Amino acid sequence: MKTTELKAGFQSGKYAELLKDIYIDESVLEYQKGRYVKAIESFEELFGVKDVEIYSAPGRSEIGGNHTDHQCGRVLAASINLDAIAIVAKKESGIVLKSEGYPMINVSLADLLPTKEEEGTSAGLIRGVAARLKEEGYEIGGFEAYVTSDVLNGAGMSSSAAFEVLIGNILSGLYNEGNISPVLIAQAGQYAENVFFGKPCGLMDQMASSVGNLIFIDFADVKNPVIKKVNVNFEDFNHSLCIVDTKGSHADLTDEYAAIPEEMKRVAAYFGKEILKQVDKNEFYTNIPEIRKVAGDRAVLRAMHWFEETDRVIDQVNALEEENFEEFKKLIKSSGDSSFKYLQNVYSVKNLSRQEMAVGLALSDVILKGKGVSRVHGGGFAGTIQAFVPNDIVDIYKKNMEDIFGEDACHVLKIRKYGGMKVL
Repeated sequence: MKTTELKAGFQSGKYAELLKDIYIDESVLEYQKGRYVKAIESFEELFGVKDVEIYSAPGRSEIGGNHTDHQCGRVLAASINLDAIAIVAKKESGIVLKSEGYPMINVSLADLLPTKEEEGTSAGLIRGVAARLKEEGYEIGGFEAYVTSDVLNGAGMSSSAAFEVLIGNILSGLYNEGNISPVLIAQAGQYAENVFFGKPCGLMDQMASSVGNLIFIDFADVKNPVIKKVNVNFEDFNHSLCIVDTKGSHADLTDEYAAIPEEMKRVAAYFGKEILKQVDKNEFYTNIPEIRKVAGDRAVLRAMHWFEETDRVIDQVNALEEENFEEFKKLIKSSGDSSFKYLQNVYSVKNLSRQEMAVGLALSDVILKGKGVSRVHGGGFAGTIQAFVPNDIVDIYKKNMEDIFGEDACHVLKIRKYGGMKVL
């Protein structure tokens, strides 16, 4: 469809029901309409009036399973109604992509090997996703795109995973009739981030963005993860999911993140194994005195977190399916306490004077007074915290958080039922 026709459709309200279906929250529909119109206009300014398609990939919220995925554990995660969208036109060769606020990217598809120059760049992510999909036997090809995202960058909602899933869906839609599975698109995103971008990460972020909805994932077989939809709406329990951006950046923290799987693998190596999933939990606890000598105390604590956290996910799913929301909240609190005390990913040891997330968690305890719960969100060290807040005090919680961390710091989110998708 021509950009002019699409723009007129959004402006006239033709796609109002579509936007409501995707973003759920009626209060954001006018914003989304304007956002799509602006994105189409930006595409036209760059590339002219053309036949285009629109793609979307959501951010994610990790509900349970903090740093369990990279050791093939379990997670509970949800796609959220913040996303990256792309206005896309097919072209003969190469990828030309402009993200709002960033320089134009040009990626040749003639060479699909990782390069040192593209480490830590969006170009590396694009090349990596394309490389993996081609390795798996799918067609790849050129396109030009304008991308805009309201997934907070560097704040724990997985803006990079949303970008990777967006690229995967574009290649699936333009060249493979949309037939690449959400699981493979997620795996291609992780591959791009690990090999081309140079950041060690598990598969949870990409999977939650790609598959969509509230899902339980067991990564015991990482090539064929078990995925189960959890049919729960938090609002049925008169609670809202809030994510607070404490305004600490994830930049320059790659080595902090990398240390977590490295130390967990050090514990696994004591037993001659590669990852903690392969280690018997009882044997781990029995051998702690000797493990401390070879792996160190922090590694032991982080392993303790993993063993308890991956089991806790099962309890969280059971509590939700049994509609026992009070028990679910207790488990969320236990998860947060474990991350703070044992996993130790609430602040960076590089700069102990900066503890934004700890301040947010402490203030949440004061504001919520046991009625709601909060925890570290995502990778940690900086960025966002998560809170489940009773609906009757959401406005109070939001105001208090924004008094501390600034305007629009607190996002009251909905679970989105779609993962990566072709919008139009």
